[in-house]
Amino acid sequence: MQNKWVAWGAVLAMLSVGIGAFGAHMLKSVISEDYLKVYETGVQYHMVHALALILLGLAAGQWGESMRLRWAGRLIAAGIILFSGSLYVLSTSGIKILGAITPLGGVCFIAGWIFFAAEAFSRKSA
Repeated sequence: MQNKWVAWGAVLAMLSVGIGAFGAHMLKSVISEDYLKVYETGVQYHMVHALALILLGLAAGQWGESMRLRWAGRLIAAGIILFSGSLYVLSTSGIKILGAITPLGGVCFIAGWIFFAAEAFSRKSA
């Protein structure tokens, strides 16, 4: 589990950099400033949560595997897809209904952090 989450976090972080660079260089003159801000929000949350997956993998290495950490990783990864993905598509296509998907990704992020916190609180301090 540890290696899997660290690896996925690194891949998703790399994608966040690439997607962010694409937006900064290719979309700046193509989409409105408002949609560019929406796009950038997706990139920011994408990167933060990719780093969260790396942190989760490192925590699993320290604490051992657990169902809570597994669910935290799954939910955070789903959050990246739903939250950031919907913002990317919304900002580049203008299809506003996709904005309805974004909060589902936010709920996944929150739930993932809750599982991560629950696991941390369940650990006995050294």
